[in-house]
Amino acid sequence: MTAQNTARTGTLRRLPGLQHTDHVGLTVPNLEDGVRFFVEVLGAEELYRSERGPDTQFMPTNFDVPADAKLTLAMLRLPPNLNIELFEWNSSERRETPPRHCDAGGHHLCFVVDDVDEAIAVLQETPGVRVLGERKEVAGDSPRVAGNRWTYFITPWGLLMEIVDRSRVAAPPRLVGPADWTAAPNTSERTTNNAASRSHTRHPEPHGSPGT
Repeated sequence: MTAQNTARTGTLRRLPGLQHTDHVGLTVPNLEDGVRFFVEVLGAEELYRSERGPDTQFMPTNFDVPADAKLTLAMLRLPPNLNIELFEWNSSERRETPPRHCDAGGHHLCFVVDDVDEAIAVLQETPGVRVLGERKEVAGDSPRVAGNRWTYFITPWGLLMEIVDRSRVAAPPRLVGPADWTAAPNTSERTTNNAASRSHTRHPEPHGSPGT
């Protein structure tokens, strides 16, 4: 039985102690270009950088990459609700072509904007960005989110992104949003307890951690 089949038929358990998403990690071909785009176009703040590798034992075991792989990363803060970790990898086996939306591993990153048309106008003037088609508005094909305005665009290095405005949706689904940041069950209690715990206990960084 393959690992994929085992995952489909095995018993799944809730991960204990799960609190919230900490960050999203993305690999870019050039770290400087990636950081500049996130900072200047999307308003991110760079927090720190770190390096790791090559290490013929640690890297394959802990990152599932070739033995000669080396990483440089930058952690970015993107208020109000997202941290982005950008990786630049160097390896003799590095693949240069990102997956398409229809490929296994395909993905995109979406941002809410006030006005999709206004955002598109700026993106169309941003060097290297490719906006995919015109602004779209959801209609009868997906009545649950009818009125939703959106479009995809591709960054200069090939990352697929989306901008969206849900303000015209009559009864939007319960997506995580601003109300959850302050009113989620047990959030305040958990935050208070965690802060108190951290003030009394300093946990050493795991051996070999690249700083993620």
